[in-house]
Amino acid sequence: MKTILISLLLSFSFISIIAQSNLKDPDEFLRKGEKVPKVLLVGSFHFNYPSLDAHKISEEKKINIYSEKRQKELQELLNYISKFKPTKIVVESRNTSKILENWKEYKKSEAELSASESSQIGMRLVDRFALDTIYGADARPLMLDLYEKRTSEKPQNYVDSISDRHHFGGDDKFMRRYNEFYSYKDKVEYKNTLLETFKYMNSDKVLDRGFGDYISGGQFLSEKMEGPDALSMFWMNRNLRIFRKIQKINYNQNDRILVIFGAGHVSILKWLFKCTPEFELVKFNEL
Repeated sequence: MKTILISLLLSFSFISIIAQSNLKDPDEFLRKGEKVPKVLLVGSFHFNYPSLDAHKISEEKKINIYSEKRQKELQELLNYISKFKPTKIVVESRNTSKILENWKEYKKSEAELSASESSQIGMRLVDRFALDTIYGADARPLMLDLYEKRTSEKPQNYVDSISDRHHFGGDDKFMRRYNEFYSYKDKVEYKNTLLETFKYMNSDKVLDRGFGDYISGGQFLSEKMEGPDALSMFWMNRNLRIFRKIQKINYNQNDRILVIFGAGHVSILKWLFKCTPEFELVKFNEL
């Protein structure tokens, strides 16, 4: 409720400024009164724990999404997200053929449904709303594309040199504090229901501070510009490419696009969707 009141106050404040100054809302030029598709971003932790992120969760804090307790909580989460009534669902995958094949086998009782949030949330909602497909929008970053094109015949260049180092993390004051925060989030995921966890993870401040991890310390604070350059060519670029893939989906003005990605991606995607006049962003906690 507090978040909604703050959002309303900010909205009224903007309207008041426009009214008092006789200045025009930018969307008078950029949207021209046209209806635009709505987007709901859902930041998730990875139910199947692929251990690809810098922060590794301890075994005793991992949840079992197949347990009766978690499956019941999952239905509560699905019911909440269903308020959005999605017409298209996008997930963190570059190839959805395995997800779709697994779903077909699961429906025929020939396989267990994958533990990933793409299947447990994404495919269950595809089924619930009788949609014809699920869209994968994950992308490789430019840095990896360039790095893998290098050959032994060419001298090492700047991109090669910053690709050879791991430009995330560190052991300074803020990195240690972020490790404390991530350990706390692990406890939140373990002790709370899925819906309670998702509401916390998708609150504005938690998302924003999540991105702060990349720019508050560690190897980002390089003596020269290797840290900012690596971040922009790897993490920022990957999310810009993800956003571009979502733009390329064949949507119309009446569509309601649900995007399910790791919460670290949502920190950046939220900003991109908020800035563009092409979509209307719906906040998770305001459904």
